[in-house]
Amino acid sequence: MYYAYKYRLKPSDPHRAELDRHRDICRQLYNHALYRLNEYQDEHGELPSMTTLRSELPDLKEWWDDLSAVYSKVLQTVVERLFDNLKGLSKLKENGYGVGQLKWKPPREFRSFTYSQSGFKLDKKGGQTVLSLSKLADIPIRLHRAIPDNATLKQVTVKKEATGEWFATFGVEMDREPPKLPENPEKCVGIDVGILKYAHDTDGTAVGSLNLSDERERLEREQRKLSRKQHGSNNYEKQRRRVAECHADLRRKRRDFLHKLSAYYARKYDLVAVEDLNVKGMMESPSNSRNTASAAWRTFLSLLEYKCEREGAHFVTVNPRGTTMECASCGVSTDKPLWVREHSCPACGFEADRDANAAWNILSRGLEDVGVGHSESTPVETALPVDTPVSAKRVVEAGSPTLKERTAQAVSE
Repeated sequence: MYYAYKYRLKPSDPHRAELDRHRDICRQLYNHALYRLNEYQDEHGELPSMTTLRSELPDLKEWWDDLSAVYSKVLQTVVERLFDNLKGLSKLKENGYGVGQLKWKPPREFRSFTYSQSGFKLDKKGGQTVLSLSKLADIPIRLHRAIPDNATLKQVTVKKEATGEWFATFGVEMDREPPKLPENPEKCVGIDVGILKYAHDTDGTAVGSLNLSDERERLEREQRKLSRKQHGSNNYEKQRRRVAECHADLRRKRRDFLHKLSAYYARKYDLVAVEDLNVKGMMESPSNSRNTASAAWRTFLSLLEYKCEREGAHFVTVNPRGTTMECASCGVSTDKPLWVREHSCPACGFEADRDANAAWNILSRGLEDVGVGHSESTPVETALPVDTPVSAKRVVEAGSPTLKERTAQAVSE
């Protein structure tokens, strides 16, 4: 199995200057490779292969002295990066999107370079852990979590964020196969995501949405200050970094919440059923698009999917159409506007919280789609009596220690 481990680097000022120099050389090589690709296509009527452009690197070093200062594998990955971008454009074109051509990279848009297979290692020097990069430097690194002993380091990508911070992301290959999925999952859960409550599951747990209003207000305040600075001045650059720090703060808090929540469900349950949401289409809606973007549902589903695979749990996506309208007890569909938060079936009298009813429908569809046995009774049979409202038994507020404790408890179980 292949994983990515990200760590913060602690470079000195000379290290920062050297990192920036290597990054800019790679950027110039990328632009040159793009020029040669277009030139080759004009001359031969077809695109060159990646091997063709990589074979030109030794000749380039004869007249381009700066290339000799960069490790050879790093230069090769720059050419590979160009062809990866071409593949990305081709896939978008196949899916019906209108695409243009690749453009030259300005300094601010080329932020990383990669050591592949060799040229890097983790070492101990002067009582601290350093990342040794060939032809560059030994840069102190903060290993806030250990890399497993049975892991093989395949590559490392060094990246400069918009805040000016440097990070190293290791591509790690584990010497083990993913756990086998259980044939008869015992612990199954359906999850309905929303705005007011981020997640409502069939076990009666409702997780509150993450409150980032203070962070957004700070971001808007700093953006207004940036708009009053003269573009290109030193004050503009300082304020631009403050805005980037606000964006990074929002992003880190959101991803921390999503990582903890997805880890909790992946570790506790044998089968997790969720809606296959068209988030892009929902974002194009003229109403509530900001809250939809802030919820980051697609990121949550992506994290949940790979963690379920890692933990050996079924991950099932179902069609979301009608999950809030159908009755989880009898299946009769009842129209109700968005502001109605309670489900009351006129056919069978079943009453439930709107999100709880949707979660049961999601689990029912998930069990049907996955086609595996299920040791527990069906959602209809495990639902509370008809005359008892179904609501959240436990409400977990986002950002509270409770969510972290529940995740730790799922690990111990």
